[in-house]
Amino acid sequence: MSNSVSQNLFQQSLFRPIALERQSKLNSSSIPANTLYQSASSKTGKIRKSQLSSEFTGNSLRRGNHTTGFGRRGVDITSAVLTTGPASQISGKFNLDGNIELKVAVSAPVSGDPTQVEIEVTNGGDSLILHWGALRDKKEKWVLPTLRPHGTIVYKDQALRSSFVKSGANAFLKIDIDDHTIKAVEFLIVDETQNKWLKNNGANFHVKLPSREKLETNALLPEDLVQIQAYLRWERKGKQMYPPQKEKEEYEAARRELLEEIARGISVEEIRTRLTRKADSGISKEPSSSEIKNKIPDDLVQIQAYVRWEKAGKPNYSSEQQLREFEEARQELLAELQKGSTIDDIKKKITKGGIETKVARQLENKKVFRTERIQRKKIEVMKLLNKHQPKSMEEKVLDGVEPSLQTPLEHFAKTKEEHDGNVVHIKKLYKLGDKELLVILSKPVGKVKVSLVTDFNEPLTLHWGLSRANAGEWLEPPLGVLPPGSVSQNSASESPFSNVSFLDPSYKVQCLELELEEGTFIGMPFVLHSDGKWIKDKDSDFYLDFGAGFMQPQKAAADAKGTAQSLLDKIAAMESEAEKSFMHRFNIAADLIDQAKSDGELGLAGILVWMRFMATRQLIWNKNYNVKPREISRAQDRLTDTLQNVFTNHSEYRELLRMIMSTVGRGGEGDVGQRIRDEILVIQRNNDCKGGMMEEWHQKLHNNTSPDDVVICQALIDYINSDLDISFYWKTLNENGITKERLLSYDRAIHSEPNFRREQKDGLLRDLGNYMRTLKAVHSGADLESAISNCMGYVSEGQGFMVGVQINPISDLPSRFPELLQFVMEHIEDKNVEVLLESLLEARQELCPLLFKSHARLKDLLFLDIALDSTVRTAIERGYEGLSNAGPEKIMYFITLVLENLVLSSDDNEDLIYCWKGWNHAIDLCKSQNGHWALYAKSILDRTRLSLSLKAEWYQRVLHPSAEYLGGLLGVDQWAVNIFTEEIIRGGSAASLSSLLNRLDPVLRKTANLGSWQVISPVEVVGYVSVVNELLAVQDKSYERPTILVAKSVTGEEEIPDGTVAVLTPDMPDVLSHVSVRARNSKVCFATCFDSNILDGLQANEGKLLRLKPDSAGILYSEVKESELENVSSSHTKEAGVSSLTLVKKQFSGKYAISSDEFTNDLVGAKSRNISYLKRKVPSWMGIPTSVAIPFGVFEKVLSDSINQAVAKNLQSLKGRLGEGDFSALKEIRATILELQAPKQLVQELKSEIKKSQMPWPGDEGEQRWEQAWMAIKKVWGSKWNERAYFSTRKIKVDHEYLCMAVLVQEIINADYAFVIHTTNPSSGDSSEIYAEVVKGLGETLVGAYPGRALSFVCKKSDINSPQVLGYPSKSIGLFIRQSMIFRSDSNGEDLDGYAGAGLYDSVPMDEEEKVVLDYTSDKLIIDGNFQKSILSSIARAGKEIEDLYGSPQDIEGVVKEGKIYVVQTRPQM
Repeated sequence: MSNSVSQNLFQQSLFRPIALERQSKLNSSSIPANTLYQSASSKTGKIRKSQLSSEFTGNSLRRGNHTTGFGRRGVDITSAVLTTGPASQISGKFNLDGNIELKVAVSAPVSGDPTQVEIEVTNGGDSLILHWGALRDKKEKWVLPTLRPHGTIVYKDQALRSSFVKSGANAFLKIDIDDHTIKAVEFLIVDETQNKWLKNNGANFHVKLPSREKLETNALLPEDLVQIQAYLRWERKGKQMYPPQKEKEEYEAARRELLEEIARGISVEEIRTRLTRKADSGISKEPSSSEIKNKIPDDLVQIQAYVRWEKAGKPNYSSEQQLREFEEARQELLAELQKGSTIDDIKKKITKGGIETKVARQLENKKVFRTERIQRKKIEVMKLLNKHQPKSMEEKVLDGVEPSLQTPLEHFAKTKEEHDGNVVHIKKLYKLGDKELLVILSKPVGKVKVSLVTDFNEPLTLHWGLSRANAGEWLEPPLGVLPPGSVSQNSASESPFSNVSFLDPSYKVQCLELELEEGTFIGMPFVLHSDGKWIKDKDSDFYLDFGAGFMQPQKAAADAKGTAQSLLDKIAAMESEAEKSFMHRFNIAADLIDQAKSDGELGLAGILVWMRFMATRQLIWNKNYNVKPREISRAQDRLTDTLQNVFTNHSEYRELLRMIMSTVGRGGEGDVGQRIRDEILVIQRNNDCKGGMMEEWHQKLHNNTSPDDVVICQALIDYINSDLDISFYWKTLNENGITKERLLSYDRAIHSEPNFRREQKDGLLRDLGNYMRTLKAVHSGADLESAISNCMGYVSEGQGFMVGVQINPISDLPSRFPELLQFVMEHIEDKNVEVLLESLLEARQELCPLLFKSHARLKDLLFLDIALDSTVRTAIERGYEGLSNAGPEKIMYFITLVLENLVLSSDDNEDLIYCWKGWNHAIDLCKSQNGHWALYAKSILDRTRLSLSLKAEWYQRVLHPSAEYLGGLLGVDQWAVNIFTEEIIRGGSAASLSSLLNRLDPVLRKTANLGSWQVISPVEVVGYVSVVNELLAVQDKSYERPTILVAKSVTGEEEIPDGTVAVLTPDMPDVLSHVSVRARNSKVCFATCFDSNILDGLQANEGKLLRLKPDSAGILYSEVKESELENVSSSHTKEAGVSSLTLVKKQFSGKYAISSDEFTNDLVGAKSRNISYLKRKVPSWMGIPTSVAIPFGVFEKVLSDSINQAVAKNLQSLKGRLGEGDFSALKEIRATILELQAPKQLVQELKSEIKKSQMPWPGDEGEQRWEQAWMAIKKVWGSKWNERAYFSTRKIKVDHEYLCMAVLVQEIINADYAFVIHTTNPSSGDSSEIYAEVVKGLGETLVGAYPGRALSFVCKKSDINSPQVLGYPSKSIGLFIRQSMIFRSDSNGEDLDGYAGAGLYDSVPMDEEEKVVLDYTSDKLIIDGNFQKSILSSIARAGKEIEDLYGSPQDIEGVVKEGKIYVVQTRPQM
C-alpha cells in the first residue's frame, strides 16, 4: 500500500478536521447536490467528503451512515442506557442537590477499543449538559478529546459540552476515550433550565481511567499493517477529516493498538490475516507487474465510480445499480490499461478527470420524496414579539432628538443653487482627511462655471490648469479667466480661496469660483496647497471632466418630503466618487451610516435605496479605476461591521438593516478577496484555457470583481453541463440581468464566448465549482452554502483553491444547530418542500435568540439568517405546484409556515404573530371538524390581508419618497423608480403569503357558503360605471348622471357623493358603519365583492350603462341601453330643488350645564333624551350610564364671550372663505375652535352638575385633567365642521349655521366588548331578525374608520337564545381606556325625519384610548362556545327590550362589562 493511490488518499485526505467543506459541484440553482460516492479532489487525488459514505467489500458497494461535519444524519437521537458489562465498574456514586443521584461507570478497554465512561443522572432536570475535558500526565489544563458524543460543542475553546439523553427520570451520557495518553476525565453538570451548576462539593468530578501497561516489544511491526489499522480506526470513527497533527496522533494510536496485540502473544501473521480480511480490497497493496496487467486497484475503481455518478447528476442508485456502476468504472479503467497506460498514468488522469467515460445525466432518477422529518420544538410564540416601531424624523424632533443637520458645505451649495438658479451638471464631494471639498459644475448659457468650496481651516490655494486634448494635459489658464489674486506659473496657475460668511457664525467655509467659455476646454486638473503641503486625490491629481454625464436637476424641496434630504443630497454629491469601484462605494456608505442613523428610519431607508439601486445595476459599478479584490473585500467588511454595530444597538431598525445587508456581500479581511485573483489563474493553468473568454474574464477579475462574476461562473458551469451548448451560457446570463452590452461595458470588456474542448469539461467543472465558493464568499453574503460555511467553520488545504483558509466555527451555537443545517442541505432540492420548510424555520428559530445579543460575529449569523429566509421564499415558490390539488388544511399549514418566516424577519410583528396564532387555531378547528372552521379561517385570512396591506403601506411610506428623490438626483431609469417598492415587496415573504391567501380564499368562501358578495344595501339600480381608487377622494363630488362607483378603498367613514346610485368595493366596511347606514338610508346599492375576477369584469365596463340586481347569490349585472335609463326611478339621481328638511336654530337657555332630568327637545338632541328615557324604563339587568349635558347654545355663548373675541373674529373670516367654496377652511375652523377659553361660569355649573350626578369631577385630579376635559368638549363642537358632516348637510341643502351642538357627558364604562344592534336586519329588511356587530374594547373601532370586520350575528326575536354567527372578527386593533369621561355629540341635525344624521359628528373621550393589538385565540367570545352564546343572546335580548319600549326598529349602541350589558344610546333605525 505504501506506494498506492490508496495510501495517498489515506495520508492526505482522510485525516482532516470536521468542517463544512461541501466540495460537490453546484447545480444551476447554486445549490449543492447530494453525493453518493466518495469523490476525488482536484489535483492531489484526495477523496472528497460526501453526505453518504460508501464502503467497498470485494466487488460490492455497501451504503452506510456517514458522520459529517454537522453531526450524524437526521436529528432524532435514540435514548441511551447506562450499561455495566463484565469489564465495567462503578467508579463513583454521588448524591447531588436534593434527591439527584449521579452514577459513573468506567469500562476497561479491550484491544483496539476505546475506554468507555458512562454517566447516569437520576431525578435531574430536563436539560442537563455535561461540561467536561480530559487530563494527561500532571497537566492541569484540560485537553479536548476528538472522539466526542453526538452533538458535542466546543465551549470557548476550553471545554466540551455534551447533552444528556433523557429517559423517564434518568438521563444518560456515554464518553469514549481512545487517546491512551489521557489518564482522567473531569466534568461538571449544568442544568440549563435552572441555570445551575452541579459540582462535587464545589470542585470538579474527577474520573480516573484504567491504566495501560507500557508496551515494549522488539517485534518488527510492518508499516503497511499500521496503515491498515489506522484506516480501520478512521472508518470506525465515521471517516472524519483530521488536521495533520491529529492524523499523526491517529497513526501512532493505531501502532500502539497493534503493539498491544503483539504483547499478548498474537503473531504478526495472525494480525495481517485479520486486518486484510477486514479491509478486504478497500486498501490495496502495491500490485506486482503481472497484477497490474490484469487488475485495477479497487480504490481507483471507487474514484472512477464517483466521477461517473457525479456526471450522471448524482442520482440515488439501487444496490444493483451501484454494482453495475462499479463494474462499468472498472471496465473504463481496464480499457485505459489496454491502451498502454500504467497504473501511475491512470492515477494522474483520474485526478485531472481525464478518463474517458460514457454516462448520461439521470436527474429524473434523483430521490425527491423523503420520509425523514425533523421534530420541531414547541414554539414560545410571544418570545418572538418585537414591538419596536421606528420613529419618523418629526417624532424624533418632538422627543428632543434632532435629525442630522446640513453641513456647512451642504448649506453653501443649497444657498448658491437657490441664488444662481443654474442647473447643476456635476456635484462631487472629496474627503480631505476629516475635512471635505465640494466641487460644483454648472453651465449657464455659453459658459462653464466651477465652484469649489471646503471647510478647510487653514489658508488654501488652488493649483490648477486646463485640458484641451486629453485628461492628463496641463495647460496654463488664459489670463481672462483667472480670479482675483491669481498667479500664473509654467503650465498652471495658482488662485487663493476666500472665506465666505453666513448669518450663522458656525458655518465657516472657503470658496473659489471659476468661469470659462463653454467648448474651449474638456476638463480641469488641479491640486490644493496649504502651509507648504500638497493635497491630492489619493496620491493623484484631482480632475474635473467638463463633459461628464449630465446630472439630473435636483427636484424641488417639496419632492423631498418624507426623506432624509440632507443625506440623499450628500449621496448624490459623492456618487461620481462611488462609481469608481465597489471599494469606493462601500467605504462611502460606511462613512455615511452615522448620519443615516441620526436621521433614523428615513436615513437608513436612504442607504437602502442607494444600495439597492447599486445591486439592481442602476448605478455604475466600476469606472476608470483598477482595484484589487482584497480591497473590495476589505471595504465590504468595514461596511458590514458598521451595520452590525447599528443592528446591535438599535433594535427598532433591524428590518431595514437586514435589507441593506442583503444587498452587500459579506466581505472579509486578509486574502479572502485576493483569492479571486489567484484562483482564476489556477483554473486557467489546470485546464489549459489561457486565451479567449477566460483570459478576458481573468482581466476583468483582476481589474474590478463584482457580483456579476458569480453569474458568469454559473453560466460557464451551465454551459459545460449542457454538453457545451452555448445557448445555456447566454440563458443563465440573461436571466440574471447580464446582456452582451453589459459584458462589453466593463472596463476590461468580455468580447468572446467560451469555447471549451470536451476533454476540458471535467476539470473545468471541478475547478469552477471550487471557484464559485470563493466568489460567493466575497459577493454573496446571503448565499446559504457560504453563510453556513462562515458560521460552522471551514478548513481547507486543497491545492490551488481556498489555500490555507481557515474560518473558525462560531461559539455558543445551539447544540442541535449543526444537525439542522445538515438536514436542510440534504433536503434542499426536495420537490415536497414541506419537510425543508420545517427544517429551515426550525433553524431560524434556533438562531433567533442569538441575533438579539451582542456577538463578535453577529454579521455572520445575520447573513445566515438572511440566507435561510431567502431559501424559505424560494422553497415556497417551488412548492406552489404541489398545492394545486391540496385541501384547505394543507394550504393553511403552508400559510403558517410563511407567516412564521415573516414574523422572524419583521420589526413590529405583533399583528403578524396573532395572525399566525389564528391560523394554527383554524387548523385545529378544521381537524376537529368544527362547523365554523371555514368562517373563522376567513376572518383570519381577512386580517392577514389587512396586516400585509399595512406592511406594504409602510414600505411605500418609508422607501418610495427616497427612491423618487434619490432616483431623480442620480438619473436612475424612471421605470426602476416606479417599481422600486413593488419589487421590494415581491422579493419578500409577504408576496408568497398573499399568493397563498388568494388560493385559499375561494375555498373558504365556498365552504362557509359566503359566496362572492356581501350585499349591505340591496337596491336595484341603473347607472354608468366609474372606477375610483378611494371613495374618500370623491365624497364631495357631484355626478351629473346616475353613477355606479367601483371604489378600491372604502373606510366606512365617507359620505356617498351626489348622483351615486351604487358603491361596489373589494374593501370590507362593517355592515353598521356610517357609509353602510348612509347607503341604506339613501337607497344606494352598496356591496363588497370578494372575487377579484368579478371586480375586474366590472372595472372593464367603465363608462358603460349597467343594471345591478341584487339576489340571494349577490349582485347580477348586465349592460342596458340608454333608452332604459328613462324608465328607471329618478330617486337615485341627483336631488334637485330645495330640501324639505329644515332646522330650527336653538338659543342659549341661560344654563351652561343641565342634569338628565332637564333633558328636553329645546335643550338637547335625541341622543340625550333617549338616554334619560331608558334610564327610567329598562329592567335592572341592563345598565344605563349616568349623564349630564352641555345644552344647545352654549357654544355660541362661549364664542361671544369677551375672552374669545379674537377667536370669534378669526372664525368669521374662515366661514367667509368656506362660503366661497374654499373647503380647506374646514380644517382651520376646527383648529381655531380649539383656541376657545372656558368662561368661569361654565366651569362652575358643569362641575356642580357632574358632582350632583355622582360622577368624578376631572378638576379634582388637577388643573391639567380639567384642561383635557375642556379640549374634548371643544373637539365635539368643532366636529360640526368636519368634512363628512359639512358635505352631508350641504347635500340636503340644510343651512349649516342653524345646526346646533349639545354635548352629552357620560362616565366611560371601560368595556370588554362594544356592540351596535339593528333590531331589523338591515341587509334583508327582515323585521323578525335582529342583526348586531361586536368588537373587543370600545365601540370607536366599530363606528369609526378602523379597518377589518366586527363579529356579526343574527338572532330571531322568537328564539333569542339561538344567535347565529355570520362572521368572526378581523379587526386587529382594540381600544381601551382608563376610568374617564366621554363627551358625545348631540346635534339637532340628528333628529330630522328621513335623514341619517347619526354618526356624522364626533364623540371624544377625555383621555386618549390605548390601542391594543388583539389576540383572538385567547378571547373567550371566540373560543368558548357557551360564553359566546351567553353574551350574544344577552345583546339580542337588550335589543328586543328596547325595540319593545319604543315600538319601532332601533339603532342601539352599548358595551359589555364583566358579562353585564350597558346601553349608551339608541335612536330610530334608518
